[in-house]
Amino acid sequence: MAVTISLAALFGIVLALLLRARTLGYGSAFIAMMFGFYLASTGVATTVNELTNAAVEALRNL
Repeated sequence: MAVTISLAALFGIVLALLLRARTLGYGSAFIAMMFGFYLASTGVATTVNELTNAAVEALRNL
């Protein structure tokens, strides 16, 4: 049985861990989230999505 998790949830968990470890401040986390939000609404979103899918497929084939 394969367990899948969305990348949004995975990045959310990583962000929460970075905040908890105080490696990343709240201001920096907010900037990172807003950057991702606005990046998703630009024309580069499809390119980022394709690169992410290609990276996931490459990891599956290892």
